Amino acid sequence: MSDLLHQTDQIFFEKSGMDLTAIQKRVDDTLNGGDDGELFLEYKQSEGLVWDDGRLKAANYDNDQGFGLRAVADDTYGFAHSSDFSEEAIKRAAETVKTIHQGYGGTMADAPVGTNRHLYTDDNPLAAMAFEKKVKLLEQIDTYLRQKDPLVRQVSASLAGSWQAVQVIRAGGFRTADIRPMVRLNVSVVVEKDGRMESGTYGFGGRKLYDAVLSEEKWKHAADQALRAALVNLDAVSAPAGEMTVVLGNGWPGVLLHEAVGHGLEGDFNRKGTSTFSDRMGKQVAAKGVTVVDDGTMEDLRGSISIDDEGTPSRRNVLIEDGKLVGLMQDRMNARLMGVDPTGNGRRESYAHQPMPRMTNTFMTAGDKAPQEIIASVNKGIYAVNFSGGQVDIVSGKFVFAANEAYKIENGKIGAPVKGATLIGNGPDVMHKISMIGNDMALDPGIGVCGKDGQGVPAGVGQPTLRIDGITVGGTDTGD
Repeated sequence: MSDLLHQTDQIFFEKSGMDLTAIQKRVDDTLNGGDDGELFLEYKQSEGLVWDDGRLKAANYDNDQGFGLRAVADDTYGFAHSSDFSEEAIKRAAETVKTIHQGYGGTMADAPVGTNRHLYTDDNPLAAMAFEKKVKLLEQIDTYLRQKDPLVRQVSASLAGSWQAVQVIRAGGFRTADIRPMVRLNVSVVVEKDGRMESGTYGFGGRKLYDAVLSEEKWKHAADQALRAALVNLDAVSAPAGEMTVVLGNGWPGVLLHEAVGHGLEGDFNRKGTSTFSDRMGKQVAAKGVTVVDDGTMEDLRGSISIDDEGTPSRRNVLIEDGKLVGLMQDRMNARLMGVDPTGNGRRESYAHQPMPRMTNTFMTAGDKAPQEIIASVNKGIYAVNFSGGQVDIVSGKFVFAANEAYKIENGKIGAPVKGATLIGNGPDVMHKISMIGNDMALDPGIGVCGKDGQGVPAGVGQPTLRIDGITVGGTDTGD
């Protein structure tokens, strides 16, 4: 038995008093006659601390546990969940779920390949640092920023941490487990000058302990970046409007790739024919040189998972290679219905949600151009280095994204910062308009949350600096 199975058995069976043999028999009986399914067990501790207006404004702690039982027949499923962690509750759920395949007579899909791989510590970050030390850190950030610049009017800082244990039980005795830590620091600062107030934010984190990410050097870097962004916005002018060349910075701007392209490469949308990439396997869907990867196996990253929430080991999946569509992200059900292998992308927000194809760490690989060369190649355009959010239509690929840090590019040089710039376009079209790819690929600092069908899961994004020839920029300066 793997060490993780042993640890999670203590949580799910020894402490609860549930009998593993009886639970396995219940799962076998429930899923027999269907095509797939699993019992997903979860225990999670989470906390959040918020420092605002010079004091600790909120501190919360949550302890949650429960199960989700799912049976799959063809493309339909029965799903039941409960926070009542008991054999009786699982029995009641099973009576409901198994009706989905009555009279169906399916053949159970093969279980995932087992793995003992573990990509991050299984220690609990909530217990590894004293509460008083966490509060002191937030107070230090506040003091540091107020002393650093007299324009600072307000400082907000927050810490969030969680420790999640999961176990997946399938028919036939297959079991696998994972223990997933997560921490994050976020800093926000408001500055004022001549009656004008602006803000800046910066956050980072990952599947680590607090001590591993919150050294003085790192929290000061976060505070400095939040302050820098706020001060830049104080001098920002109105963003230009119209179609123009846009240069995207490396790292977090990959969120545009995640939203405008990544969701369209998830298996369910493609199986149903509702993705703009449907039926385009092997075809050119981006400019040559563009390679897009989803990789859940990268150590300690926010989007990484040793196994997905169906028990399939995560892996590195090449989605677009040299501009051609070569792969999709799959959970077990959509993979089976499409006649391909699962890719380790079956993810769920919690035991109360069913799994679906979701991204892990999705990024574009590096090219061969220096970022300075890319900037110098643009006569007139926009350099967007940070985004606050956006909207995407999966079917059409159309997107609207708001840049919260951007600059004019004039005669090959970075010019004045601009405020109010939005990027408007179509994901597949934009992928064909990429004309230069930087050699500076970077992943985001660990802040991503991916939303889909009402579920949120942690995710990573990334890309190198990119030149895109012709995106519509929404702004208030029309040049008239």
